[in-house]
Amino acid sequence: MDERQILSVSQLNAHLKELIDADLFVQNVYVRGEISNYKLYPSGHHYFTIKDSESALKCVMFRFAAGSLRFRPENGMKVIAFGRVQVYPRDGAYQLYVSSMTPDGVGDLTIAFEQLKEKLYNEGLFDESHKKPIPRFPMRIGVVTSSAGAAVHDIIRVLRKRWPIGKILLLPVRVQGVEAPPEIVGAIRYANRHNIADVLIVGRGGGSIEDLWAFNDERVARAIYESEIPIISAVGHEPDVTISDFVADLRAATPSNGAELCAPDYSELLEYLDSAEARSFNAVMSGLKRSRQRLDALKEKRVMQDPKNYVEDRKQNLTHLEARLTSAVGMSISRARERFAASASKLDALSPLKVLGRGYSIAKTAEGKVIKSAKDVKPGDEITISLKKDTIEAIVR
Repeated sequence: MDERQILSVSQLNAHLKELIDADLFVQNVYVRGEISNYKLYPSGHHYFTIKDSESALKCVMFRFAAGSLRFRPENGMKVIAFGRVQVYPRDGAYQLYVSSMTPDGVGDLTIAFEQLKEKLYNEGLFDESHKKPIPRFPMRIGVVTSSAGAAVHDIIRVLRKRWPIGKILLLPVRVQGVEAPPEIVGAIRYANRHNIADVLIVGRGGGSIEDLWAFNDERVARAIYESEIPIISAVGHEPDVTISDFVADLRAATPSNGAELCAPDYSELLEYLDSAEARSFNAVMSGLKRSRQRLDALKEKRVMQDPKNYVEDRKQNLTHLEARLTSAVGMSISRARERFAASASKLDALSPLKVLGRGYSIAKTAEGKVIKSAKDVKPGDEITISLKKDTIEAIVR
């Protein structure tokens, strides 16, 4: 065997690395598969495996590449990864170094939207109990939007028509691009720090999901949640839904609708006040009319004609009451006497003296016990016999 044909492990791995590095096909390759064994390390690097029904491929996505991800990779998620295949000589293993990755069949923005929505929902940012009421008559209305877009003109036009007495404060921000979320957050926090408004309208005109993405940013959602000033989210057209809509105290279908929900219609309010004034006037006049009628009725009463009539009327009432009281007392006494006579008659009928008057007598022992049977005494006992008027003392033989 020729020693020159014997390679070390390092030499073989290095040779294979050179072969793979020279293959341009695997240096820019798209791979479709399902994520498994996903791990995110504190360094910011992502390590995972992409697999299908028959094979598996180890992958790594370094922190600088992962910064472009708009969704959070999860086990079981089907993705399309783009990158280069290289050999790691130390382990003699090859892996895919991923530079970008998108969900398979669903846009990465859609995945990111659903993931953030679920996260904030679980944290309670969408709870109705946290939502603040929109003031009915706001005098200071803050508008957080682009100063160059059509949305700000629509909002101002509607507010000036509906609520001309309100003061509109524009906080201009970018509403698209990477700079937009920090500016929106800064405007909301500035409004709260200086308490410049009674209510805030935060939004922009319609567009694609990419155009509206600043209002799906987690930083914007948390700033809306933390705001002490009530916030109306007015983003895009009616079908558009953003994370800001879920967190805000009130969602408007469009920026114009946000202005309508923010303030009442001044002309309708004036009509209501005119109607309320008319109803109040009619109520006061009706009350005065009823009071005048009662006063006229009092003037016609007999007591008002002569004050002595009042005393005479009360004397007659007193005499009538006295007669009724005397009659009631007499009837009560009469009924009591009748009951007393009936009771006395019953008692008299039950009196033992009545029995003795008819020829009967009562025999008692020396102790005063009534003798009911011959067994109650014995010969020689002294007894007393009570008659109607007299008493006989005797000895039993």
